[in-house]
Amino acid sequence: MSREVIELKDIYKRFYIGTPNELEVLKGISLTVKEGEFVAIVGASGSGKSTLMNIIGALDRPTEGEYILDGVDVIAAKDSELSRIRNRKIGFVFQTYNLIARTDAIRNVEMPMLYAGTPMGERLKKAKELLTLVGMEERMRHLPEELSGGQKQRVAIARAMANDPAIILADEPTGALDSVTGRMVMDLFHKLHKEEGKTIVLITHSPELAEETQRIVTIKDGRIIGEREGRDG
Repeated sequence: MSREVIELKDIYKRFYIGTPNELEVLKGISLTVKEGEFVAIVGASGSGKSTLMNIIGALDRPTEGEYILDGVDVIAAKDSELSRIRNRKIGFVFQTYNLIARTDAIRNVEMPMLYAGTPMGERLKKAKELLTLVGMEERMRHLPEELSGGQKQRVAIARAMANDPAIILADEPTGALDSVTGRMVMDLFHKLHKEEGKTIVLITHSPELAEETQRIVTIKDGRIIGEREGRDG
């Protein structure tokens, strides 16, 4: 029986608290994700899915509620511990790639390992292996500006895998890509899920992409309005 690595209970997120324009973005979200599961969180713009992603990724704290991430109480954790959790346990993939300009692909992939204190030789070896895994072995020394959108996203996925995280959080990872390139990126996520056993949470506005996962969670106006199995379920 797979254990739960993400446990959210009655999560609320409010901004501008106590002001006339107080905004409640998440309204009592409860969600669990099991180890090795591939889950899509789908919803329109403004539904609260990116805010939820930031809380799942420990980039932001909820206003109210409980959150256990791989056995750690996120609400009670110090900032330094959350920083360590983000670096060690979670790999982030964003729509905008977030690669460091003027830094080649291999150095971009090495960066999380540098923060984790991995020795240089080990970093280099692992970065080469990961870039090969995502089909970017011929582009290791290229700068982001010399890469296409799809190539940048593949480098970003390799970087997300740098510290062998238990969980990959992907926020609209194909949003800036054409359909053919987006297909390649999704195939890569399926490979990481099936061959590497990664737990993947995919945030998307695309029902078609969501269908490819094991479970689809639909969010609207800050609330979960439905859950069902995807084609991979």
